[in-house]
Amino acid sequence: MKQSELFRENAENCAHLAESAASEPLFNRYKRMEAAWLALANEQDWLDGEVSPARIAVANGHLSARPA
Repeated sequence: MKQSELFRENAENCAHLAESAASEPLFNRYKRMEAAWLALANEQDWLDGEVSPARIAVANGHLSARPA
């Protein structure tokens, strides 16, 4: 299994934990963790040469152009 797939599984686990969170601060913490795992997965895909840096910028919510 690729490293980025493991990161995405971790993100999915955080999403499930957020759904059952007992408080809003806990929900927010799990959602931030989910976003961080997804950012790591996207970055790992780039490091593995599977996507261009421009796609990483869009996936992470950045609209600035980066060289491909």
